[in-house]
Amino acid sequence: MLEKALSGSRRYWAWVAVLLALIAVGFSTYLKQYHEGLGITGMSRDVSWGLYIAQFTFLVGVAASAVMVAIPYYLHNYKKFGKIVILGEFLAVASVIMCILFIFVDLGQPVRVLNVLLHPTPHSVMFWDMIVLSGYLLLNLIIGWTSLGAERKGFPPPSWVKPLIYIAIPWAVSIHTVTAFLYAGLPGRSHWLTAIMAARFLASAFAAGPALLVILCLLLRRLSTFDAGSESIQALAKIVAYAMSANVFFFLLEVFTAFYSHIPEHMAPIRYLFFGLEGHQGLVGFMWSAAILAFVGIGLLINPSTRKNERVLPFALAAVFIAAWIDKGLGLIVGGFIPNPMGRITEYAPTFPEIWITLGVYSIGLLVLTVLYKVAIAVREEESLAAHG
Repeated sequence: MLEKALSGSRRYWAWVAVLLALIAVGFSTYLKQYHEGLGITGMSRDVSWGLYIAQFTFLVGVAASAVMVAIPYYLHNYKKFGKIVILGEFLAVASVIMCILFIFVDLGQPVRVLNVLLHPTPHSVMFWDMIVLSGYLLLNLIIGWTSLGAERKGFPPPSWVKPLIYIAIPWAVSIHTVTAFLYAGLPGRSHWLTAIMAARFLASAFAAGPALLVILCLLLRRLSTFDAGSESIQALAKIVAYAMSANVFFFLLEVFTAFYSHIPEHMAPIRYLFFGLEGHQGLVGFMWSAAILAFVGIGLLINPSTRKNERVLPFALAAVFIAAWIDKGLGLIVGGFIPNPMGRITEYAPTFPEIWITLGVYSIGLLVLTVLYKVAIAVREEESLAAHG
């Protein structure tokens, strides 16, 4: 079926060319980082995780969100999601590939990744994170590709696929839970030392991922003959609204706990993010933008008249997605390092090499997603022609 990705319009090939150019720039910048070391990034002894790990954390959530389509379709027989469940699974595949690449570029020396395989340490959360991510990637690739192949031939998926689907559903929850444990298990970082971290991660994941999936469905409706259907789009938009509401509620619980208990170590990171600390205000503008976007997005999505307006809907979903990206893809990770356990403040800002490498990784993910979606849509178009022929 991959041959279907080798034909397309000029617009399709122009998009592929842009992605390949960004990949080339990102790769050449990565080679510079490989030779000169992580010193060319904005990371330091005090802020040892930056833009790369922030994107890894955010994209794990996007990958896990495929379960929000799979559960209604496979467990509750909600057939309206039949057209988009394959898109959710392929979005998960592209997201996990990007997650793995962001870990790869963050290691500095890529051969270090072999240590996880050659010297497995089951007591390490990192080890289990590798296991769940690799397993989730394989599950979604096998389920999605096999189901699409069977659909092309006009047959239901093989019976052995169903157990894999049931395994993939709790596995999706596990990948973000284990990622949350990477942070919540660090006693020296008060901003992350909270039992609600995994719940926050899952709530933001179930908001950002479906928001992106709906945006992609609306884009595909304009660029191709594929139509996910208004009912399924509205159902996903409601999921986004309530998941983002839960995410905001969980964050406010953290704010209450930190400031009502008046524990300095818990208050300091939140103060830094939203008001600045000792004259350092690097993320204040970003975090207030995220807060405003989150409330605007929730308001537009909860209100039926604005949610059903498909001119407004993309902006509402984009607001939620960007808010989640700023919060988890920037604020949560960097904020956890400021101040350090000694009370010292070292601000972090990504350098241009980091940004170019990040764009390169995103371009690889988008290229994978483009190819998978091109194949899926071509198969659907074949079915439609056969049905009307």
